[in-house]
Amino acid sequence: MLVEEFARYAMQERHSNLRPSVVHHTKRAVIDWFAAFLPGSIIAPATLLEEALAEDLDRGRALLASGGRATLRTAAMINGTASHTVEFDDVYRDAGFHPGSPIISAALAAAQVHGATGEDFMRAVIVGYEISTRIGEAVMPSHYRYWHTTGTVGAFGAAAAVAMLAGCDRSQFAHALATVGTFASGLQQAFRSEANSKPFHSGHAAEVGALAAITARHGVTGALDLLEGPAGFGAAMSEDADWSRATNDLGRDYRIERITFKNHGCCGHNFAPIDGALHLQARYGFKAEEVNAVHVATYKAGTDIVDNADPVGEYQAKFSLQYVLAHALVHGSVRLSAFTPERMRDPLVRALLPKIRVSSDPEMSRHYPTQRAALIDIDTVGGSYRHKQETRKGDPDMPLSDTELEHKYIELAAPVIGDDQARTLLAMLWSLERAPNVEFDFSTKNATIARRQHMA
Repeated sequence: MLVEEFARYAMQERHSNLRPSVVHHTKRAVIDWFAAFLPGSIIAPATLLEEALAEDLDRGRALLASGGRATLRTAAMINGTASHTVEFDDVYRDAGFHPGSPIISAALAAAQVHGATGEDFMRAVIVGYEISTRIGEAVMPSHYRYWHTTGTVGAFGAAAAVAMLAGCDRSQFAHALATVGTFASGLQQAFRSEANSKPFHSGHAAEVGALAAITARHGVTGALDLLEGPAGFGAAMSEDADWSRATNDLGRDYRIERITFKNHGCCGHNFAPIDGALHLQARYGFKAEEVNAVHVATYKAGTDIVDNADPVGEYQAKFSLQYVLAHALVHGSVRLSAFTPERMRDPLVRALLPKIRVSSDPEMSRHYPTQRAALIDIDTVGGSYRHKQETRKGDPDMPLSDTELEHKYIELAAPVIGDDQARTLLAMLWSLERAPNVEFDFSTKNATIARRQHMA
């Protein structure tokens, strides 16, 4: 059974000699998680979730960004939701999956509850990434027709990470994975509207992962053929699951070394067009008001979600290729400020929206999800320009450097917890493997003020 193979791997990883590169990339993933988590923690829906779950707060040992404590499951849910809210969390490109948000949220809460060391926490994160990314590869691309991979596949990663930290033996670990598969969920319709429930997919995955691991530790059993069985996860949620990909090079080729760290604060399907358009603008020097027409051709799995020329509200704007591309051409980037009410009403941005046409390209569609390309044609008063963007800035073949990742972290974290605190935390995260615990204090006066301002 696949879950038993995963369990054997996890037990070996408890005491394996991790390559320095694996350790380094794991620390990058945790730093990037904090970069997405902290700004997401002071806005809805995470703040609303804290209100809704008030009776579950102020007990337990897991930390929230607000400075309060919560039980493992509640912290995993709230922090998992917060870290997926501002659309800056990491991506495993080959599975169309945001692993950090559900996995690190659950692992951090479990590590705090169980008093784990930084190294133990890192090993749990690695196991969660390695197992879940492979499950994602096995069920893609057909899984992505209806399902949100972060909510579905993320649940397996969260369960694996918590099972490591909860001290599950090999059998219990297998049953944690077998059980969590029955909880895996997350429908794409949630992010094809004005709703702000999409971040709950990650929070739910983190929470049910914790639940499955905790109950397995106490003897609850699951169907061990849950993944590959005739009525299991693959059969129900994929047309062509290839389970040989699930264990290929497991424990040798580490997927955590090939994670995409976002360079834009929006849906990742928009990245190649943004990068390509900015490349053309930098090369030819035209201004946004000189643009007559833009045509973007890219892969269908992306256009199905982001082709929206008239977004309503901040959340739809993050998933509108027309909006983020127009904003990039006008303002030079797509960061958190792109979705303020003032920017959403910017007349230069609004004037560009009807000039941008989006289509799907069959050849690029065939290469999804392992390649995220886009062909951009821009017609201006001074001439017409074309560029094919073969990949995205932040992807493994065009990665963010450590310095660029640090700049992203400081940009997103410092306004919430203050520059000094953000840099202190950053230094701690770069030495995570030597940390005696993960009781990071990321709640400060700045965070409290920021929360009150956003909730007012």
